[in-house]
Amino acid sequence: MTPPTALFPLRKATLRPMPDGVRGALVREVSPVPGDILRTTWHPATTSRQDRIGTGVLLLNWTPASSGGMDVTTLFGLHTMEVTLATWPNLHGDWSTTVHPTVYETLGLYAALRVATDALNLANEHATV
Repeated sequence: MTPPTALFPLRKATLRPMPDGVRGALVREVSPVPGDILRTTWHPATTSRQDRIGTGVLLLNWTPASSGGMDVTTLFGLHTMEVTLATWPNLHGDWSTTVHPTVYETLGLYAALRVATDALNLANEHATV
């Protein structure tokens, strides 16, 4: 059974393995305050390429480590593929505060890159008119 996809604070899920039927937690909201709440939704586990996470989207997944912590991986969606952005082995407790800076900075850099790309495209359109 796949869990509901309602928005939830990541820290509520960090102490347990991910539920069955999900691939990870999609980051939907990030506070600019270090260590503050990351809001996420579950992303269902599928085998279809159509169910990629999407461009500019971050997916966090985690599995229990042999020493009692969690092995956490962050995937970032690019236009043509998903790439591993970061891994944190054997995190203990509420690890959402550990991954927060990387998630916040990556999404901020991606937003800045999109604005710059849109501005460049607009300038190129006006240059050819």
